[in-house]
Amino acid sequence: MPESPLFTDIWQFFTATTEDYLNLGNWRFPIVALFWILIAASLVIAVQNLREDPAQRTPYTIGLAIVRVLIGCMWFQGMLWKLPLPASDGLHYWTEQETTRAAFDFHAAFMKDVVLPNLAWFGPFVFLAELTFATSMILGFAVRVVSVLAILFVLQLWLGIYRPGDPAEWPWSYMFLAMLMFVFALEGAGRCLGLDAWLRRHVEAVRQGKTLVGWLLRIAG
Repeated sequence: MPESPLFTDIWQFFTATTEDYLNLGNWRFPIVALFWILIAASLVIAVQNLREDPAQRTPYTIGLAIVRVLIGCMWFQGMLWKLPLPASDGLHYWTEQETTRAAFDFHAAFMKDVVLPNLAWFGPFVFLAELTFATSMILGFAVRVVSVLAILFVLQLWLGIYRPGDPAEWPWSYMFLAMLMFVFALEGAGRCLGLDAWLRRHVEAVRQGKTLVGWLLRIAG
């Protein structure tokens, strides 16, 4: 029986044997270890929520949590080709694409005159942004505010490659991702088997929003 490409791809991603991982050399091992730690933590958090709160045991809650974690995995995978720092060849290529394909001339000029010459400085911020999106979605932490930031990030990409270019790049894929992040923000997806739900139950400052930190964590999730 032939192997399923889907399961082969998943196995390679989970074992750090995809091309993006292999390009990192020995650095792929701590990176994949981080991924496994995040997945393990998300499972622990989900189980605690299921044990402690009967309201979490619904198809809606479980389904939204699964989608949230999978999108977090997508962000993590997308983060890989931003390595090695400070600016990978892939990041350099797509930044160049935005200098000619942006929907607005001022956007293209900004990418060409400001971002591209200083990509060694911007590159780590792009990497950290996607790592933050991945961590937030997988753990279900501060999902509302991080989703809003992710929407702005994705819309920049959408507008940056708006004009026709690479036939393999479908601009609507960015719009679909932005809409999905909007749903996460609207629904507070971290409250579905995520750390946001756990904090609201166990940390009084978050539950009541009486302190500044508690209030910030409450509105963030």
